[in-house]
Amino acid sequence: MNSSFKTYLVFGAVVIVVAVAAFNMGTKHEKTLDSTSSKADGSTSSMPAQAKKAQAAATHHPFKFTHFRVGNRNVKSIFADGDDIWIGTSGGVIRYNKRTDQHKMYDIKNGLLSNGVFHISKMDGKIVVGTYGGGMSLFDEKKKTWKTFNIPDGLGDAFVYDVLKMSNGNVWIATWSGANRVRKGELENRKQWDLYTVENTKGGLPNDWVYGLAEGKNGEVWMATEGGLARFKDGKWSHWAHADGLGADFNKVKADIKFKNDPSKVSSHHARQKVEQGLQNINIAYNPNYIVALLVDHDGNVWCGTWGGGLSEFNGKTWKTYTVKDGLPADHIFMLDQDKSGRIWVGTSNGFSLFDGKQFKNYSVADGLFSKNVFSMDIDDQGEFWIGSFGGVTRIRGL
Repeated sequence: MNSSFKTYLVFGAVVIVVAVAAFNMGTKHEKTLDSTSSKADGSTSSMPAQAKKAQAAATHHPFKFTHFRVGNRNVKSIFADGDDIWIGTSGGVIRYNKRTDQHKMYDIKNGLLSNGVFHISKMDGKIVVGTYGGGMSLFDEKKKTWKTFNIPDGLGDAFVYDVLKMSNGNVWIATWSGANRVRKGELENRKQWDLYTVENTKGGLPNDWVYGLAEGKNGEVWMATEGGLARFKDGKWSHWAHADGLGADFNKVKADIKFKNDPSKVSSHHARQKVEQGLQNINIAYNPNYIVALLVDHDGNVWCGTWGGGLSEFNGKTWKTYTVKDGLPADHIFMLDQDKSGRIWVGTSNGFSLFDGKQFKNYSVADGLFSKNVFSMDIDDQGEFWIGSFGGVTRIRGL
C-alpha cells in the first residue's frame, strides 16, 4: 500500500467531516501562527466567521479564551514544555514560546521526513515526533539536530501514532503495522527492537493498527487498536472488544451520530475491518471497536474513546459506557486527558467536555472554542489549557 493512499485512509477515518481535502500534508503552508489577541509576528489578519463568533462569545465567558490560527492544518498533538508549546499539525511542528510570543516551524525543509504529525512528547530530554509516513523523529534542542528512526531501524511502519516510555525504561511505539517495543529504550541498538503484530501474537494483539499506548498501574501496557483494547502484561496478551462491553450498542447511538459519511465507503481498509467485525450493514460512521483515544487514570481505570460508540471506562473487570444520552456532546471521541484534580477531559467531534466523575460539562464554539472538532490537549505549568482542532489552537485560562 503506497504512503499517499495510507495517509488518505488515516485522515478520512479520524476527521471525516472536517474535510479530507484540507489534509494535504503541508502543501498549503503558512509561515505565521496567529492569535486573536496577539499576533506572533505583529501582523493582523482576518479570522474565520466561526472563530469571530467564538471570540465574541468568549468576552462574556467567565474563562479567558485566546485563539491561535495555524492555517489550513489539523492540530493532532499538543505538548506543553515550560514556556514552549509544541503543536503537531498536518503541516509540520510549530514551537510557540509563551514568554517571547515567538514561534518556529519545523517541517520537511528543516528536519522532518513528513509534514504530517500525529504525536509529540518528550523523552530523555529530546522532543519525540511521530509522523505520517516519515517514521519517528527525535529533536535535540541543545544541538538543534534531528534523528529519525524508520523501518530499516526496526520500526514496524513509517506511520507512527504514539510513543510511550515505560517506568522500566522500555519504549513502546504504536504504528500502522503493529507495536514496537525497544528494550531498555536503546533506540540505536537494532537488536533491542521487537515488533508485535496480529500474526506473531496469534491474535493477542487484535488489530495491527495500533492507535494509542498507556502504562497501567502494575507496569502493564495498554494498547488502543482499530479492533479493540489490548493489554500486554508479564509477557502475555489479553484483549477486549465490543462483544465484551467496549463501546455503546448501535441502537443507543444511531440517532445521535452526526457523521453520515462512513469511511468504509471510500476506504477498502475500513470496509474490510467492518466486515471482519460484523458491522458491514451499518452505513454510517460507527465502529465501537475502533479506539481513537486511550487513557489510564490515576486509579488505574482504562478509558477508551471510540469511533461513534461513545466513551468506555474499564476497571479491569467490568465496562461502563457514556454517550450523548449521558451528557457527552458527541459519541465520536478524539482525545482524552486527566488533570491533577482527577477530572477527565474529553475531546469530541462536537466540542470538549469535563467529567468530574458524576456529570459532564460541555464547551463549544459558542463558549469560545476555535472549532468544534477537538483532537488534542495539554495543560501547561501555569494550569492553562491548550486545545487543538482543525485550523487553530484555543488557550483557556481559569478552568
